[in-house]
Amino acid sequence: MNDIKQVETGVVPESARILAQGIERAAGPVALACSFSVEDIAIIEIAREQGLAIGVFALDTGRLDEETYEVAEAVSQRYGIRIDWFFPRRDLVETLEREKGLFSFRESLENRHECCRIRKVEPLGRALKGLSGWITGLRREQAVTRAALAPVERDELNGGLVKINPLLHWSETEVNEYARQRGIPINRLYGRGYRSIGCAPCTRAVRPGEDARAGRWWWESPEHKECGLHRR
Repeated sequence: MNDIKQVETGVVPESARILAQGIERAAGPVALACSFSVEDIAIIEIAREQGLAIGVFALDTGRLDEETYEVAEAVSQRYGIRIDWFFPRRDLVETLEREKGLFSFRESLENRHECCRIRKVEPLGRALKGLSGWITGLRREQAVTRAALAPVERDELNGGLVKINPLLHWSETEVNEYARQRGIPINRLYGRGYRSIGCAPCTRAVRPGEDARAGRWWWESPEHKECGLHRR
């Protein structure tokens, strides 16, 4: 009961305030960059409860798990929303795979950044065009690379857009409890030991004792575990 009370009276109102404040500061169209993580879907739920108008877009890298598409469809149906999908440029993917093969991202950090740049960063740039702000499900607890997050930031690397991080102060336990209370759609991979979900070849279940993002690019050091979408 204490956990439920904390979710209800603590983090949720603060997130709603951050979300509303960020939307007001953006003073224009705002959209959620949705990977269909439990965090992102929680934001959609909060926005609906608060009557806040946000768009939703997603990046289809071409290497997502089937379970991610399943939860995307469930989200679209539950909330009656249109999801704007953005894909990598075909010519760039074809050149990458023709010249370096299908798993070049495992050969070096430089190659992995190249793959993420083609499949994620370039499509994100197109997704953000015409927006005044964007929303993420980032949390400080997730990784050392996210410890300095601010609730509302200026994203200078994306043209000075307002970037809103309404869940930055949530714990993993609070996210999961909120999802359970509201009965929101959840990616089935969470039930198989995944705690952070990205592209299928770059994500695995987390072993006992490992941190939440240990399953992302598990061959790399923790300080490198970002794809480039959230450069600082």
